[in-house]
Amino acid sequence: MAPVAERSMANPTGNPRLAATDKRKVYQNKWKVDLCKTCCVRPGYCCFAMFCPYCASFSLRKQALHGDMTRYLCCNGDCPCSGHMGERSCPGCCLCLETWLCFAQSVATTRWMIQDELQVETTKCDNCIIGTMIVLQYISCVCHILACFFEELREAAAIIDCIADLTWCTVCACMQTQHKAELEHRDAHPNAVPPPLPGMMAPGVQMIPMGQAQPGYGAPGGYPPQQGGYPPQGYPPQQGGYAPPPGGYPPQAAYPPPPGAFPPPPGTYPPQPGYVQQPPHGNPAYPYPPPQGMQR
Repeated sequence: MAPVAERSMANPTGNPRLAATDKRKVYQNKWKVDLCKTCCVRPGYCCFAMFCPYCASFSLRKQALHGDMTRYLCCNGDCPCSGHMGERSCPGCCLCLETWLCFAQSVATTRWMIQDELQVETTKCDNCIIGTMIVLQYISCVCHILACFFEELREAAAIIDCIADLTWCTVCACMQTQHKAELEHRDAHPNAVPPPLPGMMAPGVQMIPMGQAQPGYGAPGGYPPQQGGYPPQGYPPQQGGYAPPPGGYPPQAAYPPPPGAFPPPPGTYPPQPGYVQQPPHGNPAYPYPPPQGMQR
């Protein structure tokens, strides 16, 4: 668990790319063929990777996926376009476009996939060679920009560009040859694939056996029923409540009211000023004929 804690401290932002880079620092397996010796150990494939780099990258990615193209994802999910290029409908076409349009990224992605599966570390020598190749490309770009303003730098920029391109083609061919040797060893020895490192394994699925009583009321280990009801005994009475009026509340009338209780009999309530008391049902409120002023 110590390496996991160190990685967490080294990547406080939780960036998945930085987490993957930190994870590869704890790998301890070695490449089967050193990067500097690939052209001598596998000269045939090295030449093939140099003159047909796109075909080599395509075949190596497919081999890294164990031939199962349903698992293919553009750049293995490392780019913003990953998952939005129609990989599910036509993975072979998408992989062809990736190796053709993003050749450098395709080679690097295959390398990272092999390292993560087989836990192969990147040595300091590999970092030095790959870093030199990338730095030469940047220097060539800067020299071409300066040559646009200074004519005397155009020849120097062309020479540096040739050196950078030669280094690029050579290193990429050696890297793909190294990938080929590692994948062939994996396919020839399936038991050589190491298990995931501690702290990187997915948690197991927890199954609940059927037919066993779950903890609850009446089951062993369940919660005992409360004694005395609610609220539990021992609580003091609440203070600060509203006191009943003096003499208590008047008794409530029964519901529904008995016959004759509503409406009240005539004469029970005094008439209000301006209110004409209605006579019993069927009799007019005013004498007939109506008084003066009420006629139309």
